[in-house]
Amino acid sequence: MQKRELGNSGLEVSAIGLGCMGLSYGYGPATEKQEAIQLIRLAFERGITFFDTAEAYGPYRNEELLGEALAPFRDQVVIATKFGFDFDSAGGQSGMNSRPEHIKAVAEAALKRLKTDRIDLFYQHRVDPNVPIEEVAGTVKELIQQGKVKHFGLSEAGAQTIRRAHAVQPVTALQSEYSLWWREPEKEILPTLEELGIGFVPFSPLGKGFLTGAISESTTFDSTDFRNVVPRFTPEARKANQDLVDRLGELATRKKVTRSQLALAWLLEQKPWIVPIPGTTKRHRLEENAGAADVRLTPEELRDIQGALSQITVQGDRYPAHLQARVGR
Repeated sequence: MQKRELGNSGLEVSAIGLGCMGLSYGYGPATEKQEAIQLIRLAFERGITFFDTAEAYGPYRNEELLGEALAPFRDQVVIATKFGFDFDSAGGQSGMNSRPEHIKAVAEAALKRLKTDRIDLFYQHRVDPNVPIEEVAGTVKELIQQGKVKHFGLSEAGAQTIRRAHAVQPVTALQSEYSLWWREPEKEILPTLEELGIGFVPFSPLGKGFLTGAISESTTFDSTDFRNVVPRFTPEARKANQDLVDRLGELATRKKVTRSQLALAWLLEQKPWIVPIPGTTKRHRLEENAGAADVRLTPEELRDIQGALSQITVQGDRYPAHLQARVGR
C-alpha cells in the first residue's frame, strides 16, 4: 500500500489506517479477542501500518488488544492513542481531564497496555475547557523530550485551539469526522491544517457505516450501539438520507468499485496529507477498505460526485447536543 506523510511531520503511515474502536466498544458487543487479533494482523499483512486506539475504548480493553496483536511487528507500525477523560468504577466517562499530571499518568499506563516503549501519536481526545491548551501541548512536549511520545495530535479541535497548541508543540495530526456526508471541516479546518503543515485523519469516513449501503431505515442496532443516540441514525433520517447512498451506488457501479471504496478514494483525493481510518470487525470489509487505496478518481469523476452531493441535503445532526458541545472548541 502507498504511504503518506501526515503534514510536514515526517511521520509516514499507510494511505489508509485502521480505526480499532469498534472491535471493543461503541458498535455493539466486543469482537472475540482472538478474532480481533487476527483481523488486526490481517490489516498489517494488507499493508496497513497505522492503527488507532484510545484509553476510552473499553475503557482500556482496546489498547490491550492492540498491544498484543501488534507486538510481533511493533517496529513496523504506527500506533495512535488518546488521553483526556476520567472514568468511573463502571468504566463510563465521568468527565474530561487533560491536567498535566493526568496526561503523564495516562501515557505511562498506555505504554504498559500497548506493550511498547513509545506512543507514536498521542492525541488529546477532546479539548478540555478547564485546562489551557498551552498546558496540554507543553505536557506532551515534555513526554516527547523524554522519548515516551513521538508526535502530538488533537481530536475534534477548532482552528484557534489548533493554532495555540501548534505554537507550543507542533501538532502532527488532527483527527475529526470527515466524509461524503459530513463536510464541515472543509470550511475552516482544512485550510488551517494546510497552512500549518498538519495532517488530517478522518474518523467515520464511511459515515459510521451508512455510506456502505448496508444500513436502511429498517436496520436495528444492538442496545449498546452508539448509533442509537445519533440523530442522523433515526429511522426517519436514514430514510431521508437513502438518496445519498443510492447516488453513491450509481457512481460506484459505473466505476466498478464498491460504495465504500468510492467514499474512501474521494477522501484520499481531497489532500495528499489526509489518511482516513475506517473501522470494521469483518475481514471482507477490511480487504475492501484496503483496496480503496488503489482506486484513482479522474477530475470528471470527482465532478460527478460533487454534482450528486450538491443536490442532496443530509438530514439529522451528527451528534446529540451534549456530545456536539465537546467539539470544535
